[in-house]
Amino acid sequence: MIKLSKRLDACASLVRQNTTLADVGCDHGYVPVYLVENGIITRAVASDINVQPLKSCENLVKSEGLEEIIKCVLSDGLNNIDGSEAEDILLAGMGGELIAEILSRCPYVKEKHIIINAMTHPELARQWLFENGFEIKNDLVVKDGRHYYSVLDAYYTGKNTEYKRADLYLGKIEDFSNTEYFVHLLNYLKNKEKGGADCADIICAIEEIIK
Repeated sequence: MIKLSKRLDACASLVRQNTTLADVGCDHGYVPVYLVENGIITRAVASDINVQPLKSCENLVKSEGLEEIIKCVLSDGLNNIDGSEAEDILLAGMGGELIAEILSRCPYVKEKHIIINAMTHPELARQWLFENGFEIKNDLVVKDGRHYYSVLDAYYTGKNTEYKRADLYLGKIEDFSNTEYFVHLLNYLKNKEKGGADCADIICAIEEIIK
């Protein structure tokens, strides 16, 4: 049985029961294999833009005897995945800007439950969701080893969310106990200010929450 890292386990926890999944940027394919073996999803498409990671995924799927349940596809984002193949879409292990680009190119994305783990710039992924009629449901900060990660999910409602700049960084986060994550974020924003950016409102909002 596959054992997931804390980051991937958080992603898996947001996948709905008895659904079908598209794992975009699947790397080794741990998440879809884990979800199938634990009876959470019924089928999956695992995709990657690069041949070698997809080969690793194919090898794992074959070793677990899941070739009839998990389809491995070489794809740039969701380009080679049909909308009928998945109800939940996971985009993990890439930057927020790339995630926003992939979602913007997908004609059926508004029909799906979206799960996002942006390794960098989750604020750009949130901005895309806010501006394209999606509502964030869960917004998690996950500690995995020495690093902290953003993991969230969203549904299309058709209502563009009015947001302040701080909302792009704080989203719908409810658990602020991992203060180290927010201290790191403050340091990042303060360094941006040293480079000439105006981040005062965002810094103030974060400091107010974690003080």
